[in-house]
Amino acid sequence: MARSFAFKKSLSRFMACVLVLYASQALCDWRTVLPDARLVGQADYSWYGFDLYQARLWSATLQPSLETPLALELNYRRTISKQTLVQASIEEMRRIAGKSLDPVQLDSWSDDMRRSFVDVRPGSQITGLYLPGKGCRFYVDGRLTHEVADSSFARSFFAIWLDPRTRHPELRQQLLGLNNARVGGQTP
Repeated sequence: MARSFAFKKSLSRFMACVLVLYASQALCDWRTVLPDARLVGQADYSWYGFDLYQARLWSATLQPSLETPLALELNYRRTISKQTLVQASIEEMRRIAGKSLDPVQLDSWSDDMRRSFVDVRPGSQITGLYLPGKGCRFYVDGRLTHEVADSSFARSFFAIWLDPRTRHPELRQQLLGLNNARVGGQTP
């Protein structure tokens, strides 16, 4: 009788742990913040003939911008180090902003990105959740890795893909659904 009670108590604790783990995972998913998000557009990004990633833009609005909440999902097709991701992002943020970014700010932003990103391999996914006026959150393979409460950083980071001055205007057009058939209606 005592064994049966101990087993039931252990099973109950185990189930409680499983439920807590499941609930915490659900709270970490970007979809809980943008529950009405729909796929706006997607594009493949290549560099000198090498497929690097597929980008997908999710938003609850039909015409997302840097004024609206959105999620940018990058599905990697190549191995790329975290440091390379950080360095390339900083270079693009600096290029788009011009000389208005100070080195101390860029160092802080680099630290935030190092805490947010990982070394990626084919199949890795990094999703950035943009929250205008608040900052952003980063998810690696569906798990929250870091939240940045700096709206200037968030705007500068997402401008890499969405600002009209982006280095890749055709990718921006496809993400925003401007030069292809509307992809909308698909949910995450």
